[in-house]
Amino acid sequence: MQQEYLTIALSKGTLLKPTIGLFNQINLPVDGVTPDSRNMVFSYDAQQIKYIMCRPTDVPTYVEQGAADLGIVGKDVIVEQGKDVFEMADLKFGYCRFVVAVPAEYRDIALKNLKYKRVATKFPVVAEQFFKSQGLQVEIIKLHGNIELAPIMGISDVIVDIVSTGRTLRENNLVELVKIMDSTTRLICNRVSYRTKYNQIQPLIETMQEIVKGGSTQCE
Repeated sequence: MQQEYLTIALSKGTLLKPTIGLFNQINLPVDGVTPDSRNMVFSYDAQQIKYIMCRPTDVPTYVEQGAADLGIVGKDVIVEQGKDVFEMADLKFGYCRFVVAVPAEYRDIALKNLKYKRVATKFPVVAEQFFKSQGLQVEIIKLHGNIELAPIMGISDVIVDIVSTGRTLRENNLVELVKIMDSTTRLICNRVSYRTKYNQIQPLIETMQEIVKGGSTQCE
């Protein structure tokens, strides 16, 4: 009896290149998979493997809904969305960190003094959970991009964002006040697929865990 295709949702963007490198190491097919390819689905009949190309923010949904058995996505997306999926492995690349950042003139402000402040972020769940854990009530303002612009334009007092080098913060006269958590790329799995395709999925997980030694891909 021929085994079913194993479908893996891949994140387009900065995570794709290191993902391709990892797949090369574990002998998964990657012919034709390139950052500039416009194909959305790649099928490999001989290996019974299929990839679907997704926005990173869509990967957990495809996995949760069973359209993909596995997914490659950042921990930041997993935490923010809280989808009902298994997190199977830390792939160690794509390192970034969630931070609270403030205008440079407030670099010495105490975290407790941010109570009732306005916080601009693309990650309202992460931001709200963090400030709640600190016993601080704040106003969360959700934006979809250019978070650093919010304090400059007076929309917010501080921001919560995900950064790597911190260069964008510095360019916008912002400084990191506190780190909330680290984020790296993870392998996630559909709960049903893990049972029904265990013999395909578990050896793949173990091989990835053996090979992954570290490394990073920077966020903007």
